[in-house]
Amino acid sequence: MANTIKVDVVSAEEHIFSGEAEFVVLPGVMGELGIYPRHTPLFTEIRPGAVRMKLPNQEREELVFVQGGYLEVQPHHVTVLADTAIRAKDLDEAAALEAKKAAEEAMQNKTSKEEIAQAEAELSSALAQLEAIRKLRHRA
Repeated sequence: MANTIKVDVVSAEEHIFSGEAEFVVLPGVMGELGIYPRHTPLFTEIRPGAVRMKLPNQEREELVFVQGGYLEVQPHHVTVLADTAIRAKDLDEAAALEAKKAAEEAMQNKTSKEEIAQAEAELSSALAQLEAIRKLRHRA
């Protein structure tokens, strides 16, 4: 068997993925993180984007979109605690485009710092979903 690490991706609603992976790549707040077996322990916040997992004996990577959350890494176990997690194949491009448009309009119409920050977060999430959809199409 290949050198693997146990991966769990969970959200408040459901357990999205559980299995072995050769490596995991995900969006950290300071940039993309690559996790391999026997990685140094780590606990960090993650931003919206695609979690990519290279599964043993599979050519294609498994993709899961996360809305943000936290990552815990132990030498033989990775846990992604996502605010929201969606399998890439279940992402809705039309809904993501609509959310992007609504967030852009909200940014133009808001005046308080809180409203602008909320609109920026919604725009970031919509753009991350669209990027995950683009990556999924590129693989096909």
